[in-house]
Amino acid sequence: MRLHDLKPRPGAKHRRKRLGQGESSGHGKTSGRGGKGQTARSGSSIRIGFEGGQMPLIRRIPKRGFNNKRFAIRYVPVNLEALNQFDDGATVDEAALRTAGLANGGKRIKILGDGELKKKLTVKVHSFSSSARAKIEKLGGVCEVPAPTAGQVAAAAKAAAKDKASAAGQEAAAANAVARKAAKADKSETGKAATADKVEAGKAAKADRTGKTDKAAAASQAPAAGNPPVP
Repeated sequence: MRLHDLKPRPGAKHRRKRLGQGESSGHGKTSGRGGKGQTARSGSSIRIGFEGGQMPLIRRIPKRGFNNKRFAIRYVPVNLEALNQFDDGATVDEAALRTAGLANGGKRIKILGDGELKKKLTVKVHSFSSSARAKIEKLGGVCEVPAPTAGQVAAAAKAAAKDKASAAGQEAAAANAVARKAAKADKSETGKAATADKVEAGKAAKADRTGKTDKAAAASQAPAAGNPPVP
């Protein structure tokens, strides 16, 4: 076997597909583009999901529900068997795992229980599976979760303060609503009382006017003193 005897595997290399070289080539005339239209033009491209202008499927189907995928906590997995490269009795933390190339990317690391651990280790990472914790502690090792950093504490405090402010705002809004409702009810009762007083005063005035009218009518119909009634 010499270098000039090396050849690609059969089927690994293909001839270039030559278009527009006559009808007998099988790729002449329309050059494999079919008939006329948008897809036969150069530079034509139709985005995924486009259906010619009609309402696309992704917009036709209903959207229901909610999930916390965007808020999920994601871990970089490290199997237990990979920890055997560390010395017996060593302390394995996030920095050691990243230096060894066992955890790349991400912000949190989780130890999974795949494989067998042969050394006693003190492991300090963000999370452990139940099987990994059991195997580490079976050999006398220790599983520790590191304390949160100053940035994480500040973020948690900020979130708690925001939640507290939101709760206080909701309580204040509820108290204002109750106060407005009570004021409205008081105003309504005051208005009703004033209306009732006004109605009573109107009735009394009407009765007084009616009495005066009756007296005037009676006085006009009575004969004058000393004058006999006219037959």
